[in-house]
Amino acid sequence: MTDRPPQRTPNRQLAALIAEAGFSNAGLARRVDQLGLEHGLDLRYDKTSVTRWLRGQQPRGTTPALIAEVFTRRLGRRLSAQDLGLDACAPVYAGLEFAASPEEAIDIVSGLWRKDSGSHAELRKIAFTPAGLVVPSRDWLIGRADERVGRGEPPQPAEIRVPVQGRGTVPRQRATERTDRGTDRAPGQRVTGGDIAALRSVGELFRTLDHAYGGGHARQALVRYLEHEAEPMLRGVYGETVGRRLFAATADLTRLAGWTSYDIAAHGLAQRYFVQALRLSQAAGDRAYGSYVLITMSRQAVHLGHGREAVQLARVAQQGVGSAAPPVVQGLLHSVEARGHALLGEVRACAAALVRAERALDGARPGDDVPYWARFFDEAELADDAAHCHRDLHQYRAAVQHAERALQLRAPAFARSRLFCRVVLASARLGLGELDQACALGAEAAQQASEIRSARAVEYVRDFERRLEPYKDAAAVRNYRDRVGAIGI
Repeated sequence: MTDRPPQRTPNRQLAALIAEAGFSNAGLARRVDQLGLEHGLDLRYDKTSVTRWLRGQQPRGTTPALIAEVFTRRLGRRLSAQDLGLDACAPVYAGLEFAASPEEAIDIVSGLWRKDSGSHAELRKIAFTPAGLVVPSRDWLIGRADERVGRGEPPQPAEIRVPVQGRGTVPRQRATERTDRGTDRAPGQRVTGGDIAALRSVGELFRTLDHAYGGGHARQALVRYLEHEAEPMLRGVYGETVGRRLFAATADLTRLAGWTSYDIAAHGLAQRYFVQALRLSQAAGDRAYGSYVLITMSRQAVHLGHGREAVQLARVAQQGVGSAAPPVVQGLLHSVEARGHALLGEVRACAAALVRAERALDGARPGDDVPYWARFFDEAELADDAAHCHRDLHQYRAAVQHAERALQLRAPAFARSRLFCRVVLASARLGLGELDQACALGAEAAQQASEIRSARAVEYVRDFERRLEPYKDAAAVRNYRDRVGAIGI
């Protein structure tokens, strides 16, 4: 006599929501498959799959989150996997979601930090999905501002007394203050202006490391800082003014975590960080910083070959801040738009965007109130973007002029940017038939790439090497390969 398999409990929650939404089993399966495509997943569910779920079978992997999102879109209210009687999946799968509230945003982004801090290798392998750019950018553009982000006052503990060895009793509040010094911050503590200043200082430190040594150098340390310091602050006690500043500082660090992830080629993870930084910037009420997050996403789209999405993101950013943004910010937004047009081969649109960027930058004045995150955009940065554009459009003479100007103006501290520009210059020299100069420049860039931890730097060098293929038998190319082979990148 054999044991019977355990009896599954029918999923009445899912059945009730299917009826409320007016789905057929086949219709629900089809919508889950379609949503999966938006996230780069090839799913093959059908009406039989839904029947199994209704009988109590638990779908695996990302599917519970996808099913919940299907119902959320249909019914117009936020639903989780648990609301559907399904097991929750890892928080990272919700990373492309633009949260409905600041509280939900905290839950999503902190789940992402915790998962990433644990060094889970699968996070680095999550695919980038162009379709996943649409909903967050749309929700940012048309979404309402959060009316309230502050969190309530702590209980008043003055009347509660606790024993302290050798000193009788002291108020609990004083005891907590004494024991908390030098220890990790705990949720529920009051957030101060000093806490936010610390977040800003940490951001500057990690930004400097990233520019000079690449995103892989201290990325994990940044993520752990977010988990152990930023999350308890977000779950702490603060009023509206401090709360907005806290969300702004955390948005900046989260964007930087995405940027460093992008630099090590963890593109799906980076995309999720950018989406969450965008949502945090909305909670901060900082529309201009949201535009900066969007053009960061646009740059990633360009790097991955998605020109149309890159242009759309840059235009959403422009529309979101309007004409009130400082000239430097306007110039930055137009310059990044130009990169998308160049990738698509749209010569006129690219030229027009570069002209708008140049005019905006020319209109900047020393007394302008420029956000800290836009101060890097100067003549060197514009020349660098222009060099990339002209290279992509095969306008090699113009690319050489702009690349040389960018290298002349760019400070040595921006080592990775100088490397990128040197490769662009090498590619442009190659396009002009100047093989010896191109190989010399390429070898210099390869040497620099070996000294920093940046997958993008290596990708730039590999792209240049692919351009060398038609000349592989030339002496200059053989010499280049010998030099780079010795470096070992």
